[in-house]
Amino acid sequence: MIKRLFFAFLFLLIVIGGLAAIKGFQIRDLIKAGESFSPPPIVVTATEVTTANWESRLSAIGTLEAAQGVMITADMPGRVVKLAFEGGESVAAGDLLVEQENTGELADLEAAQADLQLARRNLDRIEELFEQRVVPRSDVDVSRSTAKAAQARVDRIGTSLTKKQIVAPFAGRLGLKLVDIGQDLTSGVAIVSLQKVDPMLVNFSVPQQALANINSGLAVEVTTDAVSDKPFSGKVTAIDTQINESTRTVRIQATLDSASESEDFKLLPGMFAKVNILLPDAREVLMVPLTSVSFNTFGDSVFVLDEPPPPEENAPPRRGPPPQTGPDGLSAIQQFVQLGERRGDFVEITRGLEAGQVIAKDGVFKLRNGAAIDITEEGETKPSLNPKPNNG
Repeated sequence: MIKRLFFAFLFLLIVIGGLAAIKGFQIRDLIKAGESFSPPPIVVTATEVTTANWESRLSAIGTLEAAQGVMITADMPGRVVKLAFEGGESVAAGDLLVEQENTGELADLEAAQADLQLARRNLDRIEELFEQRVVPRSDVDVSRSTAKAAQARVDRIGTSLTKKQIVAPFAGRLGLKLVDIGQDLTSGVAIVSLQKVDPMLVNFSVPQQALANINSGLAVEVTTDAVSDKPFSGKVTAIDTQINESTRTVRIQATLDSASESEDFKLLPGMFAKVNILLPDAREVLMVPLTSVSFNTFGDSVFVLDEPPPPEENAPPRRGPPPQTGPDGLSAIQQFVQLGERRGDFVEITRGLEAGQVIAKDGVFKLRNGAAIDITEEGETKPSLNPKPNNG
């Protein structure tokens, strides 16, 4: 019995040892395969770090204002009998807007004209009698004074009739109507807003220390949320003559280049605007596309596409897998950079890169330090300093 158990136990040990040897050989082969395995190269697009001359800018927040703007009001009391506008349309200078009831003034005008005719006839007769030395000079003076008073009454009533024909004082665009037919108006009641929105003005303030670099004629670029895909150009046309004592800023006004008509009145008075004043001084910068930058909380970086550097002597052991190379012998080398100003699809690099270096442009999110690279032009984006998004 004991001999049988011994052989059974020996057989079990042989089986377990054989299985352990087989598994050990498999693990050894897997380790060798892992050490020799090289991941496929990552496909990215590439670009060179370039230099450009960027004009200096001064940014400010502004408010749009019409070149001319007024609230049309009633000069004379009276009832509205005609509205010649619907609201929102463009009008020319002198176009009729509102007509008030004027029957009483017309009757008074007819009576005044009759009195004027009578006074003129009496004056003619008195002057003839004066020439014949029948009446004294004083009668002529009284008749002339009566005729002038009658003429003044006619002119006054005519002025009242003219004021009851409310017209546009200048060409512009009307707002919403604030009165209706049949409404009794008193003097000063608002009727409709009239704004000349072409050209459009923009008012903004800058710190007093920037005043030395600003003068009339400097170009400006204005952007608004209403037309976010297009900057409007203009020029500085006026600089205030005093500094605000509370904020130590000075108000500046710029005129846009007929922007409102071309944009179908999308720019309106009172609208918020971002203003960039283009200063005459330019500076040379290193710039890269924004898609090339990997933004992280521990630092922004780009991936330089170059041959992996040789290991340094007496360098500490490298952590992680060694650098890999693609078909062109290139590897992704992570380089931390310091960013400056952003313009359009580009960003300024103030530290970390040199002009002419090749960096990854699209597909940066797939990269890691030391990854093998395969450069392609397929799907390459085309960054611009003045991008115009297609909203269609």
